[in-house]
Amino acid sequence: MKNSKILVQNTEVSIKQHQKIDFISLTDIARYKDKERSDYILQNWMRSRETIEFLGLWEKINNDNFNSIEFDGIKMQAGVNSFILTPKRWIEKTSAIGIISKAGRYGGTYAHRDIAFEFASWISAEFKLFLIKEFQRLKEDEIQSRSLEWDLSRSLSKINYKIHTDAIKEHLVPRTINKPKESIVYANEADLLNVALFGMTAKEWREANEDKEGNVRDYASVEQLIVLSNLESINAELIKQNLPQNERLVRLNQTAISQIKSLINNSTLKKLAGK
Repeated sequence: MKNSKILVQNTEVSIKQHQKIDFISLTDIARYKDKERSDYILQNWMRSRETIEFLGLWEKINNDNFNSIEFDGIKMQAGVNSFILTPKRWIEKTSAIGIISKAGRYGGTYAHRDIAFEFASWISAEFKLFLIKEFQRLKEDEIQSRSLEWDLSRSLSKINYKIHTDAIKEHLVPRTINKPKESIVYANEADLLNVALFGMTAKEWREANEDKEGNVRDYASVEQLIVLSNLESINAELIKQNLPQNERLVRLNQTAISQIKSLINNSTLKKLAGK
């Protein structure tokens, strides 16, 4: 999980990314109401029938594995004086995904922003408005700080891709080859770069990262994307020299190692990436 913090009416609120989605700390929001009894505040909110209905509706919309039978049982009990519901019990009984709760020093209860904003509204309408404002400001700052280096590096990679594929077509693909076989050659050459830079093929990365969307290059660092664009140009030249693939792999890997080491210590790149 990636951690961020925002300050809302003198209350520090933590934000974590869970499966690439923002989850806001309900524990921190509750502390705005009562710093000493945040757990009690949260449980009191979850006792409400209106809250249970809202959480259930959110899960039905977003969670295919939501246990509706257990939910119906919980909803029937809601509102009764003896009824108590904790985040942990809610998750265990219904297989809910909108709330995550962990014990320990770095634990706490977090919720999808939809649910967090609903909880904040129950705490204070004013607090909710400031929470939304600060959350939006955080997202805008993140977009501005990352878009420059990502777009620049991604553009370099795309520009060199045509040079790379043109060289493959001219020197590796027979004139009479059919389109399916041609695509296989391209895939092999793409994986040559993946292995040289990332140490694995696209398929190996997907198998090791089943919970992630996209491909290995989508998760590459600024340094890796810059080197990738360079490797594409270098590989194109090596192909023109008729070097076999195994020899090109060794050379590309050596180049990747050398360039990554150089870029990691490059002060100009660090400034560009905001590091």
